[in-house]
Amino acid sequence: TTFRSEQYAAGSRHPDVTYGASIEDDLSRRDFTANALAVDVAGGALIDPFGGEGDIALGVLRAVGDADERFAEDPLRLLRAARFVAQLGFRVDAATEAAMTRQAPALVTISRERVLAELTKLLLGQYADHGLHALLESGLLTVAMPELGPLADTALGPPGIHREKDLWDHVTRVVVQTPARPAVRWAALLHDAAKPLTRSVDASGEVNFHGHERVGADLATRLLRRLKADKALQARVRRLVELHGRPQTYDVGWTDSAVRRLALEAGDALDDLLDLAAADVTSAREHRRRAAAARVAGLRAHIDRLEAEQALAELQSPLDGNELMALFDRPPGRWIAEVKDHLRELVIDGELGPEDKATAERIARELVEGMG
Repeated sequence: TTFRSEQYAAGSRHPDVTYGASIEDDLSRRDFTANALAVDVAGGALIDPFGGEGDIALGVLRAVGDADERFAEDPLRLLRAARFVAQLGFRVDAATEAAMTRQAPALVTISRERVLAELTKLLLGQYADHGLHALLESGLLTVAMPELGPLADTALGPPGIHREKDLWDHVTRVVVQTPARPAVRWAALLHDAAKPLTRSVDASGEVNFHGHERVGADLATRLLRRLKADKALQARVRRLVELHGRPQTYDVGWTDSAVRRLALEAGDALDDLLDLAAADVTSAREHRRRAAAARVAGLRAHIDRLEAEQALAELQSPLDGNELMALFDRPPGRWIAEVKDHLRELVIDGELGPEDKATAERIARELVEGMG
């Protein structure tokens, strides 16, 4: 493309573009040095006027030129910085990090859809916990997601006697321990976000967070609705946050009906729920981690057994005994089992549909006639 340079008037987000500029002018409008590289297609030489190759080698994210100016040109770059940290594992250099803190309030000028897109990419990153810490330390976390203010306070404020400071570390660890799927990662971020809002201390001095799942589900819905997430994502994350504690209460005493009830409540988010529950264990004590993993594994096995039984129950003869007796006007007898077993084998082999009564009647007549 034609080289271009950009100049921003004071207070304007729309640059005056000049075409026909030099490659250096073109690269100078990029956000970070790692993105301000070019290759001469004629000779193959690397064009790197801002030291991007060295920064990539060092794993450093550094703004091109004046960091405050780069972020002022497009405040979405503030989130892009944290997103690159989450995706690449880079660290932000000190000057760029300081500018992120100074420019954080400007993020409110960015459309909510663009903010949501960047935050989702960040959450899906391999180093999402590092990206979230970058948001927290720069103040961007509560600008982008003010609903997480109480959660941020537990990380930034002085540690209390009940170690609420650990809550932020727990949340970020759960995020990276979940599969990189948008709904699961968002639910991991928000699953305990309401704990600071529901904290209470009983007479014995024990800290409780009664109802934090329900309050957290409401918080998640408000946050995602404000960011204009689609309704499917809103509903799925809400369900995961509301149910996230249930799988960890499972034990061998659960009845089949209790497991079915949880599966029905989770609906098509069941796999996401089990993955979230499995990740929601960050204790330093090995026996606690093993016990929690065993509970979730036991629940998975219970669900698999019920599904297998249900699948087998559906693989039945299209005609039951009463239908066969009415069809042939014959009394009960061994013949019914023989016909049903033959029809069921055809269903299992995929040669007969479980609802195909017409074909089943034709085959049954042939069998009965052959019996004499």
